[in-house]
Amino acid sequence: MRNKNFIKTAREVIGLEIKALENLKKNLNESFNKAVGQIVKCQSKVILCGVGKSGLIASKIAATLSSVGTPSFYLSASDSSHGDLGSISSKDILILISYSGQTKELKNIIQYANRNSILLIGIVSKKNSILYKASDIKLLMPQVIESGGIVPTSSTTAQLALGDALAIAAMKQKKFDKLDFKKIHPAGSLGAQLKTVEDLMLIGDKIPFVDENLKMKEALKILNKKKLGVLIVQNKKKITKGVITDGQIRRFNQKNMNINKMIVGEIMTKNPVCIDKNALAAKALSLMNSKKITSLCVYEKKNNFKTIGVLHIHNILESNIS
Repeated sequence: MRNKNFIKTAREVIGLEIKALENLKKNLNESFNKAVGQIVKCQSKVILCGVGKSGLIASKIAATLSSVGTPSFYLSASDSSHGDLGSISSKDILILISYSGQTKELKNIIQYANRNSILLIGIVSKKNSILYKASDIKLLMPQVIESGGIVPTSSTTAQLALGDALAIAAMKQKKFDKLDFKKIHPAGSLGAQLKTVEDLMLIGDKIPFVDENLKMKEALKILNKKKLGVLIVQNKKKITKGVITDGQIRRFNQKNMNINKMIVGEIMTKNPVCIDKNALAAKALSLMNSKKITSLCVYEKKNNFKTIGVLHIHNILESNIS
């Protein structure tokens, strides 16, 4: 078998898909704004459906919409005619994807949507098609050249890009942020990177609080008991005044100073490094690394003078956050 230049073919395929995306970008119009507006206002579900390769794209778009705050699911075109149309309500939005707009499996769904006043958004490339004519909002895809002449490649790439654009535009309009994203992505590495300081911090009796007037002899007992390598110093009003670390204590001992006779306020480091409870844990780790410390005092925005928790670097690393 002679060696062939497969890279040349790859570049041809990618080139055709890039051209399809450029044409899609150029031809976006007010219909796109209308579609996003309806998706944002939807109080129920966004249902996507397609046949063949368009069906696979519909499934992926549904997953993307759901992951950014718009409840969505994929409906099988073949199953819909055997009872699954009952999963569509009048408050839903139905998005049908078909390059030709003439796919026979979609006809029953189109009729059902029109008969029950279900908002129909059509992603289609032919104006004279059944889907285009029946759609309430028409997202007209530009004509494309498919790789190999017949294989759905450029068309499906453009469909996927348009679906992503709808999802992200709706996400931004809803002001769906990282904290919202975290709520529906609690697992895996993505969920770990979206954990907040509040998710990992130590609270209650686990916080090694000491009074600023406490003798160091007693403070050392608390340090050894809590085993965090840090003490949080506060006054009688529970205002955080400073911290004492085991590193500080070692340095005092190296100077042959009898710290047992001293009080906490004489040794503490004032103005400790603190962080808001809603900050991402990854940000806390970065702060620790830059300050070369292993613990942070945690506060709430409404009162940044009181410590409500302690975040230790081990809490972060154990959660696989880097």
